[in-house]
Parts: sequence; structure tokens; C-alpha cells
Amino acid sequence: MKLPRLLKSTAFQLALLYTVLFTASVLFLLGFIYWATVGFMSEQIDETIQAEIQGLAEQYRRQGLRGMVSVINERVLNNPSGETVYLVVNPDKEPLAGNINEWPPLLEDKDGWIGFYLNRSSREVTIPHVARARVFTLRGGFRLLVGRDAYQLFRVKDLIERSLAWGVAMTLLMALIGGVALSKSTRKRIEAITQTSRQIMQGDLSLRVPTRGSGDDFDELAEHLNRMLEEIEALMAGVRHVSDNIAHDLRTPLTRLRSRLEHLQKKNLDEEGRTIVQEMVGEAEHLLQTFNALLRISRIESGGYNRNFSEIDLHALVADAIEFYEALAMDKQQQIDLDMATGITVYGDRDLLFQAIANLLDNAIKYTGESGCIGVRLRAFEEAVISVWDEGPGISEEERNKVVERFYRVDKTRGLPGNGLGLSMVKAVCEMHNGELQLRDNQPGLRADIRLPLANQSLPVSTSGDTVNSAPSERHVAAKASRRLSH
Repeated sequence: MKLPRLLKSTAFQLALLYTVLFTASVLFLLGFIYWATVGFMSEQIDETIQAEIQGLAEQYRRQGLRGMVSVINERVLNNPSGETVYLVVNPDKEPLAGNINEWPPLLEDKDGWIGFYLNRSSREVTIPHVARARVFTLRGGFRLLVGRDAYQLFRVKDLIERSLAWGVAMTLLMALIGGVALSKSTRKRIEAITQTSRQIMQGDLSLRVPTRGSGDDFDELAEHLNRMLEEIEALMAGVRHVSDNIAHDLRTPLTRLRSRLEHLQKKNLDEEGRTIVQEMVGEAEHLLQTFNALLRISRIESGGYNRNFSEIDLHALVADAIEFYEALAMDKQQQIDLDMATGITVYGDRDLLFQAIANLLDNAIKYTGESGCIGVRLRAFEEAVISVWDEGPGISEEERNKVVERFYRVDKTRGLPGNGLGLSMVKAVCEMHNGELQLRDNQPGLRADIRLPLANQSLPVSTSGDTVNSAPSERHVAAKASRRLSH
């Protein structure tokens, strides 16, 4: 899955939102632990220092400076590596008692507390420790410092800060991994629905959205969609059945009507009567062709058509179709440019493929003006491609998916003969052969490509260096290798 697509997925965005909320919760919890732990230890240090100060003050009141110095020396002697810090200096700042050697540079805060660094040795390594203390001035210029080594406090503080950082990082990482996994899982379910919908939009209404049987939200959605598709398929089948029945029921009386008109045409009629009867025969023939085409498309789409598949040489098939329409093109003084490779074979029904190619040629000739140009190309790469293009009015991109529907006609071509079933027939034939009909702009005109699977994997030798996906306008392709049919 590509990263931009992942970032746009709803599941990933929800997972990212939950990650932010969960990370904020973790930060709040660890911050509270940090504040409570460090605050408690700081209060313990301050209370211990206050207790020491009160004890020394009591000794100072009872025995004076000498008694207080004696008590300090006794405490240092009993606990030389203790965490409590003592120092008494004279007015010249010369040490009289205590467990540090000199008066430190002090930075006093607003509450009278100070902080300074102690140099403690551990296995011949000097480690700077932070101490917290209070300073008192005694009579005669003597000064007293009582404090506490806060090294353990800062160790705990550093440990909590590192734990906080690692905890947040691991939370984000695990949440991100979980978000990606959730997004992929959700995307896979959505992609299954999307893929099924895409195939249904291409005309296969028999497909259904797959379910896992887990009974989750996606399964419930899939079941609702499948029930909706069943209703749509039933409605479409009903409409198709009605139209087929109408076409089938009307074909017989229309055939009888045409026969009687043809019989009437042989009677002794005046010129005007013969003209009217001839026009009526033409109209009846047009209606019969429409009904026959409609029934044929229905049989192909429903799978009821009796397939007569065999290996077909497309070069010969396309040449036959062009020869069939050559006279019609000559009547309009049109030029047909041919660019056809040889040795391209497909497996299919020759009559249906001939009809599909004939429909494209008929449309190209019909919509191209007098002395215009029509192009036909046959190529094979990963599949066989039969291309027919014209210089007619073309079809807008918005209508290209609609013109393959039954009876749909573009507004600007409604005045021309036709029933709107030609491209529907071509599309049905292509799908029957596991192929595809593509419509593109030819600037000017329309280009129609029939893409069919090859009967074998060997690629034919092309008679021209042109490719199928060349520039849209192809009136002058392969001049030396092309064959021109003109009046």
C-alpha cells in the first residue's frame, strides 16, 4: 500500500487520532507520577534539612558555638560518607567543622535555599553531586551551612524523565504499527467491496460482495449490499425480459407486414403509390433489424447464444469486413487507410466478431463526411487490438460510457440513420470473448479499439513501426505499408 493512499484512509486517520489521545493520556499519567515522586522526594530532603537545623540550633542555644561544633564533628565522625552536609566557618571563611573542605559559591533562591555542587569520589572517579542547603549567620561573623546531597533525587528524576521519553516513543511506535495494521485490514475489506462494485459497474450483475461470516460491521454492510444487488439484478432481468418479449412478439407481425407490403409493391400502382409502399417496406425492414439486433444482444449477454468458437485469422476477417464496406465508402468518396499486421489469431466466434467490426466500420463511414478519411489498424502486443477511427463529430468523454447502452444516441447524431444498438452489440461481443471495447478521442472524430486475448503467445511481425498507443490522429500512418481504398 502506498503511503499517500494510507494517509488518506479513514482507518489510519482514526488510528492516528486515537494515538494522539492515548499518547496525551500516557503523558498526563507519567507527568503526574513524575510530579508526585520528585515532589515527595524534594519535600523529604527539605524536611530532613529542617530537622538537622532545629537540632543544631538547640545545641547552639545550650552550649554555644563550641558545643555545636562538637556535635557536628561527632556526627561527621559517626557517618563520614553520609548524605547530610555540614560546614562551620569563621569570619574569614576558614572551616572549623564539617564534611566539606571549603565554602561553596552559593546561589540563594527567594526562600533562602541554595544549591551547589559537591565533588564525591567513587573508586577513584570524581562525580559531581548537586546539594541543597540553607545558610545561617551566627554571632561574631561565623556562618553555618546545613544541607543534603540530592544525588539520589536527581537520579530518580533522570530515570523518570528517560522512562517518560521512552514510554511516549514506544507508545507512538506501537500505535503507529497498530494503525497501519488496522488500516491495511480495513482497506483490504473495503477494496474487496470496491473491486466487486467495479466489476458490477462493468455489467456483471451476478457478482456479490464477499463476506467472512464474522458478523461484524463489514459483513452486515456486505449483506445489505448483496440484497440490494439481488433486487437490482431481478429488476434488470425483468426489464430485459419484457423488452425481449416485446421484440420477439413484434418480429412476427412485422415480418408478415413486410411480406404483404412487398406483395402490394408488385401490384399495378402508380408512381406515388410505389414510392409510399417502398418507404413502408424500408421502415419495416429497419424495425426488424432493430428487433433482431436487440434479441441478439440479449442472447449474447445472457449466455444463451450458441457459441461456435474456433481459431480465427484476424487479418483475413478484417479484410473481409473492409471489402464488404468498400463500395459504401466509395459512394461517399472516402479514403480508408489500412495498417494491418499478419499472423494474429484469436479464439472466438467468426460471425459475431465480423458483425462487431462491421458495426464499427458502418459507424465510421456514416459519421465521416464526403471525401473524408477512415483508418483501420490491426496490431498485437499483449493482446490483439483492432482499431477503427473516423473524422466525424466524435463523442464527448462524458457520453462514452453511455453510448454502449441500448438505444442511447448522441444528440448531434440523432438526425442520422441508426437505432443506437451498434456499439451495444460490439460491447456484448467483446465481453463474450473476454475482451474490451475502448472509445477514445481521435481529434477529430472517434477512435474505437476492440481488444481481444490472443490465441497464442507468439507476437506477429508488424508491417509498420507504429504502436497502438500512438498519437490520437492517425490519418497518415504507415503510408508505404497502407492500402488505400478510394473512389
